[in-house]
Amino acid sequence: MNSGKNTLNPKLWIKTYADQLFRFASMRINDKETAKDLVQETFLSALKNVDTFKGEVSEKNWLYTILKNKIIDHYRKKASLLISQSETSGNENEYFNEENHWLQNKVPQEWQIDYNSTYDSNEFLEILQQCMKRLSELLNMVFSMKYLDEKESDEICKELKITTSNYWVILHRSKLQLRDCIEKKWFIK
Repeated sequence: MNSGKNTLNPKLWIKTYADQLFRFASMRINDKETAKDLVQETFLSALKNVDTFKGEVSEKNWLYTILKNKIIDHYRKKASLLISQSETSGNENEYFNEENHWLQNKVPQEWQIDYNSTYDSNEFLEILQQCMKRLSELLNMVFSMKYLDEKESDEICKELKITTSNYWVILHRSKLQLRDCIEKKWFIK
């Protein structure tokens, strides 16, 4: 490789990147064993493709890109299975009455937190992560792709092979459930 280009050092990958990659995968996948498997698959895929590394990005970014692709493949496989099992049929009756008005005990409240406070931010992120783990896998997938990976809606639909209407229903339900969980864990302690 030319000087000035990034290089790979596979002997240090596990020591240097395994924990970071696992945390990244765990935030997006509800199952720790699956997250571990995806990290392992990332390392194996990277080893098989060492010759294709051009050095234009850092070793770390290259591994993260491979992991992101593994996660998308996982999402795609799971999404078609979960949608076919009608997991999108929801429990909106928990939040709304027959006229589609909020139930009195479920009306969203204004959150009184200091978003500039490091303590509040860290505690909030911890609670958000706990609440995301309580979402069904499909809801977690779509929410993670939209808000953690910052993907566009049409890109998510294309990658998961879901309709736009399914996407919006799934996203809506994930937000409802997350808000409910966060309010219980954050404000009612």
